[in-house]
Amino acid sequence: MIGVAKLMKQAQKMQKQMEELQTKVEGERLTFSSGGGAVKIVANGRGDFISLDLDADFLKEDKAFVQSTLLAAMQEASQKPRAQYEGAMGAISGSLLGAH
Repeated sequence: MIGVAKLMKQAQKMQKQMEELQTKVEGERLTFSSGGGAVKIVANGRGDFISLDLDADFLKEDKAFVQSTLLAAMQEASQKPRAQYEGAMGAISGSLLGAH
């Protein structure tokens, strides 16, 4: 029975850590840029976009260049924070599995 009680306590601790991490990353503001700063995207720590800023001269560029630059900035702003978030969540859940 002691093992089950310990496991339950660890699970509760893990849940609290996950909730704290979610709150933290949702409040983070990370800035990503592409095209020499022509495209700036602000995302939270989960990779959700907060804002987008485009240089006026950038919009005068070739359509294909604008599209590829925007896409690159969006992918980076989405993928990097999400990977960090998932890694942090995995570390929290891994601490429960490794704590037997």
